[in-house]
Amino acid sequence: MEFNPIDIFLHLDIYLAQLVDSYGIWVYGILFAVIYCETGLVVTPFLPGDSLLFVAGTIAATGGMDLPVLIVCLMAAAILGDSSNYFIGRFIGEKLFANPDSKIFRRDYLDRTHAFYARHGGKTVTMARFVPIVRTFAPFVAGVGEMPYLRFLAFSVFGTVLWVGGLTTLGYLFGNVEFIKKNLSVVLIGIVALSFMPAGIEYLRARLAPATRE
Repeated sequence: MEFNPIDIFLHLDIYLAQLVDSYGIWVYGILFAVIYCETGLVVTPFLPGDSLLFVAGTIAATGGMDLPVLIVCLMAAAILGDSSNYFIGRFIGEKLFANPDSKIFRRDYLDRTHAFYARHGGKTVTMARFVPIVRTFAPFVAGVGEMPYLRFLAFSVFGTVLWVGGLTTLGYLFGNVEFIKKNLSVVLIGIVALSFMPAGIEYLRARLAPATRE
């Protein structure tokens, strides 16, 4: 079968249902791996997150998976992924900035990162959960910025509870409503679009700020 990521995204409910039929209880491990990699490896920000959580909730509503087990599994994956990403940034990030002559990994960038996470690290870690791509890099940057791990973990857990619990529960409650079932691909695109909105708004604010000052 030809691999088509767009088709998989648009028909994620069908593919996930097929995985449940084919692998049974092992599907929890598959979902754990996907969410862990999406949050824990800086090289895999393209993996589905928000849409996967919503669709998994819809599958649970039909009895294909157990909702409490699903939520606990996905929360564990997200928290472990965050922590792995944090420690990668903590132990490798400093080495990236070791060369004082580097034009890309400049020391003043690292100093700014430290200062930013000292002031805004908590809300950044929490809010990043809801923004694709950003949630993959935020833990890494928190590690580079040497945000205290226990503080990072507390906000990571808080964000995870809201993210995983919220989207899977929404899928469980509304995913099998007839209108949503018939227009699921549109709903998934809408979820992704809404997820990118905070980053888009922040980008526009940054772009318009100089013009406003002038």
